[in-house]
Formats: sequence, structure tokens, C-alpha cells
Amino acid sequence: MSEKSVLITGCSSGIGRVVAEGLKARGYRVFASARKSADVERLAAAGFESLQLDLADPASIQTAVDDLLGHTRGTLDALFNNGAYGQPGAVEDLSREVLREQFETNLFGWHELTNLVLPVMRRQGHGRIIQNSSVLGFVALRYRGAYNASKYALEGLTDTLRLELAGSGIHVSLIEPGPIASRFRENAFRAYQRNINPEGSPHEDMYRRMEARLTKQGPAVPFTLPPEAVLRKVIHALESRHPKTRYYVTFPTYLFGFLKRVLSDRMLDKVLNKTG
Repeated sequence: MSEKSVLITGCSSGIGRVVAEGLKARGYRVFASARKSADVERLAAAGFESLQLDLADPASIQTAVDDLLGHTRGTLDALFNNGAYGQPGAVEDLSREVLREQFETNLFGWHELTNLVLPVMRRQGHGRIIQNSSVLGFVALRYRGAYNASKYALEGLTDTLRLELAGSGIHVSLIEPGPIASRFRENAFRAYQRNINPEGSPHEDMYRRMEARLTKQGPAVPFTLPPEAVLRKVIHALESRHPKTRYYVTFPTYLFGFLKRVLSDRMLDKVLNKTG
């Protein structure tokens, strides 16, 4: 796999960092990106070719892509879109601006980055686009409306892109993890504190319980897997001659994928209300 290049977003910790390390060990030329300059410096110190890339900033995205292509002489074999965060909160407590912020990072930035590298892959006649979605890209849970919406939108956009790229030599895959050990809850709690005021909300009691879940040490739910579980799926999506369109990760993803196929909407709602 020597010298095959891959750009990964959201490499400061968790899935992005583990996938970057795993692919580097496998012989890939990994361009690991992060939003904060301090994280970029840490990645460089760990031996990565690191880039500063803020998915909410078009200028940052363009600069990162220009920098990368300057190092690779205008080529890129794969993109793993991963950088994202979860904005907790009841739908009726989400302002338009908060919802827009969620989409800027989780969808619009991914879309813009993908569109910048697609011409490169078309010229090469090959490439892999891998999107790190979620079980919440096909089932919804309460108090995760902004994140649910961003992942549902990502899945629709990705399915359409895959159809439009048929025959181009560019393969598109979705990774759909359930609970993975990472700093996701920690980052979600900060977004909650920044944007949601529980006082006076009709959901105030639920918010207090949600705060306990978001700040709990260790896995908050059963069947949580380490980020290496995602790495294994990414490797298959990169290296298989016939990569899957979707990769389930963790037992809850398989379970809810099955339940969504066999249950009515009302029955599935009952299950999800007990889960969330």
C-alpha cells in the first residue's frame, strides 16, 4: 500500500486519530487534519503530515487542499470525511443559527471538501470517498435532532453522489458506527452548555438526566466499541475491489438496521423512546 495517499479530517482524537495511525502503519501516506493549531502541532510531532482544516471555514478547506496537492503533485487516492460533533437539545430548543452551525461542520464542510478533491480523482480515474456517518443517519433518537438531521442529510447526499459517480472509478462508502469510545460526549456536552438553556424548557427534567449521561466517565451505553472497530471497516472500504456502500459498526447499528426493516414506524418509535 506504499505511497497511497489519504486525507482524514477530525484527527485530534478518537476515530480520526486511530484511523490515521492504523493507515500510516499499513503503509499509507496519511494527511491528518484537525481544526485547532495545537492539535495540528501534536499530529506533526507524532510523525504525520498534518494540516489545519476547519470544516466550518471555506477558506481553511481550500488552503488545506491546496497544501495537500502541493505535497502530492496533484494526486489523492482517498478521502475519509470524519470530523464532526453532536449538538444535543430538543428540536424546539434549537435556534436556526445553532442548527446551521451543526450543518456547516457535519455536512456543508464535507460536501465542499469532497467537491474539491473529486476533480483530482476524476483525472486519475480512481479514488475512494468514505463518509463516517452514524446509526443516527437512519434512525432518530430524542434530543439529538440537530445531529440526526445532519447525518440523515449526509446519507442522502452520499447515496446520490455514489449513483452519479457510477463508472468513474471512484467508489463511495458510508460507515455507520453506533457507540464508539471517543471524546464525542465531552464535545457534545460543551455544545450543549454553549447553546441550550434548560431553565424553563418543557424538557428541563430530561436535560438534567442528559447532563448526567454526557458527563459520565467511561462508556455511557452498552456495546460501546473502541475506534479500532471503525478502522477495520475503513480498511475494507479502501482496499476491497468491491467496497460496500454501507458498513455497520457495533451491535446497536445492526440491531436498529434490522428493526427499521421489520417494525412499523409506531412500533419502532416505542423502542427508540425507551432507548433515548
